[in-house]
Order: sequence, then structure tokens, then C-alpha cells
Amino acid sequence: MRHRVFGKQLCLKEDHRRAMLRNLAAGLFEHGQIETTIPKAKAVQPFVEKLITMAKRSGLTMRREIEARINDRAVFAWVADPNTKDAKRNLHTLWELPSDKEIEFNRYGELRKAPRLVQHLMTRVAPLYADRAGGYTRIVKLDKRRVGDQTDLCILQLVGKEEGAQVSGRRSNRRRTADKRTAYAAELRKKSADAPKAE
Repeated sequence: MRHRVFGKQLCLKEDHRRAMLRNLAAGLFEHGQIETTIPKAKAVQPFVEKLITMAKRSGLTMRREIEARINDRAVFAWVADPNTKDAKRNLHTLWELPSDKEIEFNRYGELRKAPRLVQHLMTRVAPLYADRAGGYTRIVKLDKRRVGDQTDLCILQLVGKEEGAQVSGRRSNRRRTADKRTAYAAELRKKSADAPKAE
């Protein structure tokens, strides 16, 4: 019996599961949204929300707590050195890229200095939700499956940093129906406004 055992095991050992959750959370904070499977997204969602709540209470103690729970790595490490051939590489991110003073490369194009993840979490992510009590992330189910095992995929994204209401790019049936209702109501209002003038 699993009395008082919190969370899903995801068929992984404890160390592997903890590392996976840390990496998923780091990717979410770096890019603003990640594509993953639904069970993994549901497992990492409370972990991410607790980290954001801790980051909102800024201070040295909270910073140390966050560093104990997540690996402090360089964010925006994928930005290419402008002096190398692969400088045209443009990966998608929802954050504006840091200035040249924050990122430095050596003469071989290797990263020397970049913003750290905990600093990014406390200075860029947490202030977005200063007046929000919770619910910092959302899960949007996609209409596609993973190639290997046909697992349903979803997008886990930070609320407020999404690109649009419909992530897949198609208009939903609900939106189409709502637009028809709005157009019909506007037409009725126009007819009722014109009727007294005719009399």
C-alpha cells in the first residue's frame, strides 16, 4: 500500500526521477515553455510552482533553498558566438536575450560567462508573478504523439509568456462558435437599433 507516499514514480529510480524533474524545470525557466509527455508535465508542475513561490520571497535564505533544489547552470548557453560560423543559429525562446555584457566567449567560441539559472529565476521569472497567488504554469495538450511509443505530448508553459491562446496554430471549435455568437448578437443589436428609426 502507498499510504502517505507523495507523487508519481514514473517508472524511474529516485535519483533519476529527481534529476529529470530538475532538468525539466531548468528548461522551462530558460525557454518559457517545454514540450514533454503529460505524466512528466503533471509531475514537474508542482515542483516548478514551489520554486517560483520561493523565488518571490527573495533573500539569501530562499536563494540557498532554490540552489539546493535545482542545478544552477548557465542559462542562454545555447546562444552562439557571433564570431563563429554557427552564429546564425536562432533557437526559440520567450525571453529577450541578455546583452553582450552578460555573455562572453573565449577566442575558441566557448562560453566563458553567462547568466546563472537561479539569478534568472529570481530576477526575471519571479517578478512576473508578484501579484499572483499561484497557478504559474499551464499544461496544453497537443494533437500529436511521440514517434517512438505514440505517447500523448503536451506543452508545459509559464502563464503570461505564451504566444497565443491556441498553441497549435489552429482555431478551436470553441473560438469559432463564440465568434459566431458574437457576430449574431451584433447583428441583432443593429437590427433593433434600426427598427425604431424606421417607425
